[in-house]
Amino acid sequence: QVQLVESGGGLVETGGSLRLSCAASGPIFSINVMGWYRQAPGKQRELVATITSAGSTKYLDSVKGRFTISRDNAKNMVNLQMNSLKAEDTAVYYCNANGLKLSAVGAQYQYWGQGTQVTVSS
Repeated sequence: QVQLVESGGGLVETGGSLRLSCAASGPIFSINVMGWYRQAPGKQRELVATITSAGSTKYLDSVKGRFTISRDNAKNMVNLQMNSLKAEDTAVYYCNANGLKLSAVGAQYQYWGQGTQVTVSS
């Protein structure tokens, strides 16, 4: 069974920092894209940042320059360093693994973590 387990959420004051981590476990052969999404109350889930296995990154405009995504391919881990946090960053953050393969020639799958709460107090 493939599982994505997040850690690192919590409560922080405006301007503070948090680091989210996500570890994918199970019979994983490779993962094409890993990333973070978030969903605030009453809003749709949105892409925060993604990183490919080659290291190419993509960010939500509102987090550029404040958030940094990184990845350890050997450990199937992805991290999100969040600096200069704002109240509008408050949301449940979800780890995502897309293009996950269980074998070299198998199908590709998408998995989600259970989510971790990030609350930024103003």
